[in-house]
Amino acid sequence: MGKGKKVIIRAPYIDQSGRYPTGCESVSAVMLLQYLGFDITADEFIGNCLEQKAFEVRNGELFGPDPRKYFCGSPYDEDAFGCYAPVIVNALDKVFANAKDGEYGIKQEDVPQYRAIDETGTPLEELLAKYIDHGMPVICWACIDMREPVIGPQWYLFDTAANQSPGEVFTWISNEHCMLLVGYDEENYYFNDPYNGNGLIGYPREITEKRRRAQHMQAVGVIKII
Repeated sequence: MGKGKKVIIRAPYIDQSGRYPTGCESVSAVMLLQYLGFDITADEFIGNCLEQKAFEVRNGELFGPDPRKYFCGSPYDEDAFGCYAPVIVNALDKVFANAKDGEYGIKQEDVPQYRAIDETGTPLEELLAKYIDHGMPVICWACIDMREPVIGPQWYLFDTAANQSPGEVFTWISNEHCMLLVGYDEENYYFNDPYNGNGLIGYPREITEKRRRAQHMQAVGVIKII
């Protein structure tokens, strides 16, 4: 990256406020899909593609889904939590598969072959070189308004409750947030941030990287196969 270089990908912006209080992951994914030409709404993405699972209270203890497998709660519920990168990879690949059957407004002969990639653990600089410099936004996890992460709450995972008593405890890192990475310059990373109408916003590189580490360095990229 040359000195003074600035790159911004002009992707559509969606504000999650109101209808999707915990839907940052879905809204970020839909911004990327719309940029790629898919005629899909956040409601369609959530209703048709996003794996979701509710919580249960059993004998006074909270049991819930694994966020690596399901959205924890509902994106329409302000008391829900969220999901991690594998869930969004799975949802995006459902969109790509359905588009081959003529859904989402793209003619069959014009449908590119896309595939979602879990880029969790990949440094931001590598994501810039692999995706942003080639005109492809990236879905990234960090913290709301780059606030400090907060440890907790916790719950027992459904998937382990049948084998252990009462099961594995999962710890959520609060202030979790998902945005669409669309650019960079020497000082900032730029995101389409769906939270509170933030729009296209630059966050300083150091704090962005720190908050991303707090959320397990999660990211999802999309590649064109052919």
